[in-house]
Amino acid sequence: MESGEAAGGPGGPDGPGLRFGCASFNQDSTSLALGTKTGYKLFSLTMVEKLDCIHESAETPDVYIVERLFSSSLVVVVSTAMPQRMNIYHFKKGTEICNYSYPNNILAVKLNRQRLMVCLEESIYIHNIKDMKLLKTLLNTPSNPSGLCALSTNHSNSYLAYPGSATIGEIIVYDANNLNTVTMIPAHDSPLAALTFNTSATKLASASERGTVIRVFSIPEGQRLFEFRRGMKRYVNISSLSFSPDGQFLCASSNTETVHIFKLEQLGPSGGDEAATWTSYVGKMFSAASSYFPAQVSGMMSQDRAFATVHLLTSGQKNVCTLAMIQKLPRLLVATADGQLFIYNVDPLDGGECMLSHKHRLFGVDDDQVEETESEGSEVTGPAQACPSYAATAALPASGPVTATLTGYSEDGGAKKGEVIPEHEFAAGPVCLDDENEFPPVSIQKC
Repeated sequence: MESGEAAGGPGGPDGPGLRFGCASFNQDSTSLALGTKTGYKLFSLTMVEKLDCIHESAETPDVYIVERLFSSSLVVVVSTAMPQRMNIYHFKKGTEICNYSYPNNILAVKLNRQRLMVCLEESIYIHNIKDMKLLKTLLNTPSNPSGLCALSTNHSNSYLAYPGSATIGEIIVYDANNLNTVTMIPAHDSPLAALTFNTSATKLASASERGTVIRVFSIPEGQRLFEFRRGMKRYVNISSLSFSPDGQFLCASSNTETVHIFKLEQLGPSGGDEAATWTSYVGKMFSAASSYFPAQVSGMMSQDRAFATVHLLTSGQKNVCTLAMIQKLPRLLVATADGQLFIYNVDPLDGGECMLSHKHRLFGVDDDQVEETESEGSEVTGPAQACPSYAATAALPASGPVTATLTGYSEDGGAKKGEVIPEHEFAAGPVCLDDENEFPPVSIQKC
């Protein structure tokens, strides 16, 4: 599952009431990372009723990108103070693993167990995560001012998706393991706004700037599999797309108060009682009549509506959503730009309106002076658990950071388009990953 981000950018948090610069769920939705004005926070998402803050750092202010690698200690941080530099930390030891600088502002960072991607407005840098060496630079990519991209998290591959055009919704799918382009998908008529892979990297979901239609494509073939209509009345800004761990559901959040959950199921011939339902009858009538309508109209009728929905208490603010299994039940999680995390129960059989299970404040009472308006009957927890400080988690002293800088390159990155930059341009010491747990802590070892 590809996580999303909310709010912020190289210019810092924008808009009224924003409590943090960014929010991102890790690759398996077991952790939430927040970039704040004073640094960043990491939360564990293993329980509904309790939100544990497992780490807080105040070393770097105004963080607008923070990404954690699964449940490991590796965290990538970018701040508005130095928007061209990426810092990689071992947060449990309180040490810096390495840092890289780039020719322009960093707009997004994505990572999995094989690769780390850094997206600038007109280029993408692909690193090998085990030693942080730069493997390839994709230069002169179409203008991508929002840094939109997605990276698959499957163990066996690393597919990268990014816009293939600045004017229409083309998607380039790139194999970051074998370093070659896989396919180009003509997904939408207008520019792209959101992208995400499912966990197995067999599907890719996309939405355009219009925000009315969400499409799902097969990977690596790029064949269109599903179309979901979010709404017809108005265009919206879809800020987050996320598949469920089993790939059967897809959630989408926007700048409106509604979060939609779609079910990915092939609609075949119905049998038994299902065929006798009113909705099935109407669906068949629409299907039969669609051949008499223009293509655009018939296509719109054949698209599935939301299987389940959530209505947030407020609208107009950025948020990030994900579908996760917590305490063996399916949940929808929504982190909003005013510093709150909503956890909803999802009925995987009947769908419908999701019930609010818990609401957590991501900031303590002392640094949250904003009055909360609660809907009657909603269940709200107290402040999140206090975070261990940066000093408290520094178990070992730094052993000297590995530093590589790219700022000395020319505007085109110092390499021809598609050329691999020579190995001697990088720091010599590899970052070794020891197989201790599901994915191990990261440490520097001289080899």
